[in-house]
Amino acid sequence: SLWSAIGLSICLSIGFENFEQLLDGAHYMDNHFKTMPFEKNAPVILAVLGVWYSNFFKAETHALLPYDQYLHRFAAYFQQGDMESNGKFVSKAGKAVKYSTGPIVWGEPGTNGQHAFYQLIHQGTRLIPCDFIAPAQTHNPIAGGKHHKILLSNFLAQTEALMTGKTSDEARAELSKAGLCGNELDNLLPHKVFIGNRPTNSIVVKKVSPFTLGALI
Repeated sequence: SLWSAIGLSICLSIGFENFEQLLDGAHYMDNHFKTMPFEKNAPVILAVLGVWYSNFFKAETHALLPYDQYLHRFAAYFQQGDMESNGKFVSKAGKAVKYSTGPIVWGEPGTNGQHAFYQLIHQGTRLIPCDFIAPAQTHNPIAGGKHHKILLSNFLAQTEALMTGKTSDEARAELSKAGLCGNELDNLLPHKVFIGNRPTNSIVVKKVSPFTLGALI
């Protein structure tokens, strides 16, 4: 655990002040978890959703999709944080459980994932709950922040599309506008339809920092 003595390597790498901010972020979220009522408690809500999708909708995986390159290893790190802790078939009492425990956690930065596995999330036969994570502000405001605005537009568009989907009529209108017609349009149409109603969480932080990273973990 990075909170224990093993965090010394992190402390030596990023400096004690930054490491303290990492701990402060985690402490802030611990207090939130301890004091907030369940209906406003972010960790509780995420945990209940995880149980809900895993046991009642038979979801086997959970995707973490950060829209910031500084979080490009977040999903890989969290595999240890989640799957090592929850990857068991017995309870604390040592008895075999009769329900699904932790899911397979995976993911990539959003821009990479959009050109790799997003089609499976949108149109595949498996339900894959997703956490989309994005900072409102970037550390690298390229072209006056234009690049980050485009990135956030993708972040918002993906979650909206997963929620609403695309009907056959909407897809037909798009294909017609692109100049397709007749058999060509009819053959392509089923491949452009999205069912929607795919579960996502949108988690927005002000800026990626040691504090926000500690809170996220």
